[in-house]
Amino acid sequence: MKQTKQLTAIIEREGDGYVSLCPELDIASQGRTIEEARDNLVEALELFFETAAPSEIQERLHTEVFVTRLEVSLG
Repeated sequence: MKQTKQLTAIIEREGDGYVSLCPELDIASQGRTIEEARDNLVEALELFFETAAPSEIQERLHTEVFVTRLEVSLG
């Protein structure tokens, strides 16, 4: 049975496309659409888990990531 893991994806527009980032592992990808950027990030993460040594995964994995909105003063 294949294991799965829940990770965070942050996707933002950059120029004519989108950049996707997984902050838990600091792995990024990109795509022309939001869906493509997401799918490419999933592929990059799966390749990382297939090829990385357990020690590298443990070293890079941030187990607590919080995504929130901030309000800041301008000027």
